[in-house]
Amino acid sequence: MNPELISKCIHCGFCLQACPTYALWGEEMDSPRGRIYLMKMANEGTVQINAQWVQHMDACLGCVSCMTACPSGVDYGKLIEETRAKIEQVYRRPMAERVYRWLILNTFPRLGVLRVMRAFLAVYQKLGLPSPSKLMPKLGQHKSVSGVTPARGVKRARVGLVLGCVQREFLPEINAATVRVLTAEGCEVVAPAGQGCCGALLMHAGKDHEAVALTRRMIADFEAAGVDVIVTNAGGCGSHLKQFSSLYKGRFKDIAEFLVELGPCAERHSLDLRVAYHDSCHLQHAQRVRTQPRQLLAGIPGLKVEEIPESALCCGSAGIYNLVQPKTADELGDRKAAHIQAIAPDAVATGNVGCILQLRAALERRGRKTTVLHTIQLLDRSLRGGFAAPAANRFQMTAAAEPKA
Repeated sequence: MNPELISKCIHCGFCLQACPTYALWGEEMDSPRGRIYLMKMANEGTVQINAQWVQHMDACLGCVSCMTACPSGVDYGKLIEETRAKIEQVYRRPMAERVYRWLILNTFPRLGVLRVMRAFLAVYQKLGLPSPSKLMPKLGQHKSVSGVTPARGVKRARVGLVLGCVQREFLPEINAATVRVLTAEGCEVVAPAGQGCCGALLMHAGKDHEAVALTRRMIADFEAAGVDVIVTNAGGCGSHLKQFSSLYKGRFKDIAEFLVELGPCAERHSLDLRVAYHDSCHLQHAQRVRTQPRQLLAGIPGLKVEEIPESALCCGSAGIYNLVQPKTADELGDRKAAHIQAIAPDAVATGNVGCILQLRAALERRGRKTTVLHTIQLLDRSLRGGFAAPAANRFQMTAAAEPKA
């Protein structure tokens, strides 16, 4: 836990109202300022890294909303990652917790395991059995977009696409839509078939050495492919990879960020929809990509973008947070869903797979059938012809109902 980073905190309190756990509980030690003070005390040896100390750190979502609010430029994201790595080194969790975390961290970054999970989930859903998890999506046709997909018309760029882990297996329609949009905008898309996990999930859970090894491997794969830029369509993956930009000669860009910089060339068709845009935390706070997704949506004829109250506050997804801290995650998800329900949009758009799954589950708990999808899926639909049906029940962009090529 870097003392220099800790010393930048001036204890002003601007971070308090930006913090989801402080908003829920009003406890100082469950705020960024309080957690930084605990880190300082642990460094000085005045407190032990025990169960109570770890509990305050585990309760942090790592959403880094506090970094947007902080006037002193405290790199809280780096601090909480260092702290979690320290916890994994010196603190022994209870056996049940260790086993549960081991299962999570040895499942979601491993594509082979995820493919087995997908097969079992497909059987569950075909038999009409209840899903083993409220976060699991309804599966449709599995579409692979690995390899090289040529640009339509004049080639404007050669783009590397990060496919993700959970997204690649459980929401592959997002990657398919991303490839269609990029090629329509004149990009040759390269998605190396052998690419694995980028390491984001492990880094956020304190497994820094394992995470860095995966990150280096992914960068090497894309460097060998000779791409102009590496594009991500998941906020968490993108923010993690951008931390390692010094290891890569090219650029990392979020899909919305890249498309706005590239500029449109493909014709947009009308989508007569009111869409609530939800900011992914690692997109708006870590990557500072906030206006670009709204620009993409605003460029679609007929589409009206609605703002969600408390847009800076996390929905509760936060990597593996909704698996290891489900009660708090549900509280935040329900809070976000209530704001969405008050707006009553036709659909909700966001830029992160975890947020999509979290918001779908939260809205379903409130009895809402509002469609939640990735921003790129709306743009894809517009490029492919659009429609003039504002009703949400006539707009289902799930894997099972993805438009045909």
